[in-house]
Amino acid sequence: LLCRGMQASKNKNTEKTEPLYRLAVPKKKTSSEIINEARNVLRTLRTRRPFTPTEYQRKLFGSGSSRALQNRPPSVFSLHASSFDLAESRPVSGVRLSPLDHKPILATYAKDEDSSISLPKPPADGAGVRKVSSVRARLFRRTSQGNFLSTKMVPPDQSEEKLDSEEPAMMSNLCRSQNCLAEQRSCTPFNDERQLICNKRISRSEREDFLKGTTGKFLFQLRGESDQMKKPGTGSSWPRNAAWKRQVTGLENETRRNESEEDEIFWHIKILPILRELEKEDNIENLCLACTKLYQALNEGNILGKRFKGRSVLLKTLYKLVDIDSDPLCLKLAKIILAMKVDGKNLLNVCKLTFKICRNEKNDYIIQNDRLLDCLLEVLRTEDLQKNNEALLYCMGTIKFMSGKAVLLNEMVDKGAVEMLLQLLKQINNMKENDTYFSSLGHLLVQLTATLRNLADLAAARHQLLCSGAASELCVALEQRMDDEDVCTYIVRIFSKLSSYTDFCAALADCSRCYFLFLALLNKHQKQQDLVIRILFILGNLTAKNNQAREQFFKEKGSVNTLISLFQTYHELDLNAHKWFHERGGEGKKHPKHPSEAEDVLIKLIRVVANLSIHPSVGAVLAAAHGVVDLLVTVLEYKSFDDCEELVVNAATTINNLSYYRVKRSAVQDKKLHIAETLLKLLMSNNMDGVVEAVRVFGNLSQYHEICDFIIQKKIYKFMIALLDSKNQDVCFSACGVLLNLTVDKNKRTLLMEEGGIAKLVDCLQDFGPADWQLACLICKTLWNYSENISSAAACFGEDTDTLLVLLKSLLAEELVLDYSLDGDLREDHKLYWEREFKPVAEKLLDRIQSHRSS
Repeated sequence: LLCRGMQASKNKNTEKTEPLYRLAVPKKKTSSEIINEARNVLRTLRTRRPFTPTEYQRKLFGSGSSRALQNRPPSVFSLHASSFDLAESRPVSGVRLSPLDHKPILATYAKDEDSSISLPKPPADGAGVRKVSSVRARLFRRTSQGNFLSTKMVPPDQSEEKLDSEEPAMMSNLCRSQNCLAEQRSCTPFNDERQLICNKRISRSEREDFLKGTTGKFLFQLRGESDQMKKPGTGSSWPRNAAWKRQVTGLENETRRNESEEDEIFWHIKILPILRELEKEDNIENLCLACTKLYQALNEGNILGKRFKGRSVLLKTLYKLVDIDSDPLCLKLAKIILAMKVDGKNLLNVCKLTFKICRNEKNDYIIQNDRLLDCLLEVLRTEDLQKNNEALLYCMGTIKFMSGKAVLLNEMVDKGAVEMLLQLLKQINNMKENDTYFSSLGHLLVQLTATLRNLADLAAARHQLLCSGAASELCVALEQRMDDEDVCTYIVRIFSKLSSYTDFCAALADCSRCYFLFLALLNKHQKQQDLVIRILFILGNLTAKNNQAREQFFKEKGSVNTLISLFQTYHELDLNAHKWFHERGGEGKKHPKHPSEAEDVLIKLIRVVANLSIHPSVGAVLAAAHGVVDLLVTVLEYKSFDDCEELVVNAATTINNLSYYRVKRSAVQDKKLHIAETLLKLLMSNNMDGVVEAVRVFGNLSQYHEICDFIIQKKIYKFMIALLDSKNQDVCFSACGVLLNLTVDKNKRTLLMEEGGIAKLVDCLQDFGPADWQLACLICKTLWNYSENISSAAACFGEDTDTLLVLLKSLLAEELVLDYSLDGDLREDHKLYWEREFKPVAEKLLDRIQSHRSS
């Protein structure tokens, strides 16, 4: 093998020396020595991650989806105000309110001629109801559901009663709770409130003082008293009996009633005027501004998502506006409706509305600035997976569209989207295959995994995925959804991205089940190129640096056979494509720079084989696998660098790795002459990577006498000597390895003199010696073999004798090894190799030259 076990040996009884080739029993080496010794002999391969084209059409499922159109939810649909369920808008309460214990005394305002307060009165008939203006009517796509804020909300014969009974009852009850006297009910608080609601003549600060100072103070006192009654050991100890409990319950109910009344006051002051504005406004920009004010007011009053008396009116007003054909307005509406925590059909429709808005790329800017993401994440966090799985599907689809924009990715990570998605993934994984919702949740899983794939671009998201155990959870989903090609493709795309990073690759390698899953997918979807190529890329990453991963994958049943089967399948596809290219008159045309789909699969597949061959036991088995070696040789036979450079170089590298192992029934050994023939075209090419790989293979194969004879016969040795002038360390190292093996044969040593080989070796030693002790050691071993039967130093080394003497003396100076420009560990490695490998050979060579110099 190339420089493996090549050491000087000296017989204690005689002065006869032997060639630096191979000892029968090599000494035990340290791990660092083994690594250094295997330089450029066994190598892993790198390759580009498979390219995923951008899906320009925003849909739930991409153009390459395996789902039939009739079996998947639609991405295009119509949505109108009538799509929403008005019944669901009604407030639902699980608490039966206690009746009021008194009838409020109402004041008669009509008799007060001096009163400046005028009450709004309903029109006498339907003709008086305000209609939508002709300008506003044109904004609507279709007939909506009527004017929810008109007096039709209250029957005409009851509207007067409502105005003169319900609101005074509410206010007088509030006054009663503040210990107001009966006569006070008919004056200040009631009158002020009626003036506040109807004429809005009180300032904002006064309204807030009223709410905070009056109602708020009462509620605070009431809650305090209630809490005091609940605490044992207070100054006034209440008896713990049924009467006491009824008293506490009554106070708590009173608190709830007053909280509701406070919300109702806020509704009339803040919310109702905005809803009226939404009803009469004609301009879309003003409608958007009104929606913004409405959201802020609801948020300020802390009634977003609460069940309150005006909730039905509010939602109906918003649903009606959905008919206006304006995405900015619909975005504002959707944000409010989602914040109101609707459910059922309305939740589904509002999620569809956001999906419809986000499908249009022109809306990306307004989406980024309207904080819709918060509402959508809240839906994911709180809604029931089984009950609202279709709504979650469109919600997740919307988030998927948003994750395609780089500006929103960081925001998503900051707001905990990664953790939410993983929690949702765990819930889906907990569903059994026989569950009712198992199939439909597959649609949701496609959106979820597509979003995770986009998030994987961010370092912060990758860290969270790693720490949250995403690798194992995704493997569970992969196993459960093996028949769902879309889900499998997106999960594999996630792994394809994340396995490029060392820490996640190690985490995935620890999921021992993943190797079985990847092999199962390769066998199941063998002709799905986009899936196959990514699985091979992942396996190449797993086996690049992890010896345990190499062994685990290799031990999986049918692993090698699966790789050979894939090789044959895509080799045939490549041959057919190659044949088609030439039949279509492609002789004079250049091949595309990027590899074809079939070539790309073969590149990734060969990389897996090359990486597996690093493991000693696995490599030995693969070297004896005729199916593997045959396919590699086939690639070298029919592919040229012009066809696909990376594929040819990878095939040569893999053959080089396998040629390292000298095992019984070795396929490489059986085909060594045929392999040498195929390598000639690489040597003669203008591609330096191909030349280097071919030389490396010859370095290993030149241990066999048949290959040495082949090298002499084909004049390849002249090419190796010429490569010593390349001024490239790796090229010189490989070429010198071939020359070293040639000099083992006494009859071939003189060939070094033919092309000025000695002078070139000395030049290489001078150029690279101090920087590369491995190469320096290899050169000295070659010169040692060459000078075995030396009689005169001048006759052996010619005019380079003196130069070689001076050079050896300088390289043996210990001060030269202590290169303080290197860091400590690297400097120690250099010194160790210099002491154990270079120094013994160089000293013997120096002694030999000096002892034969005089003669």
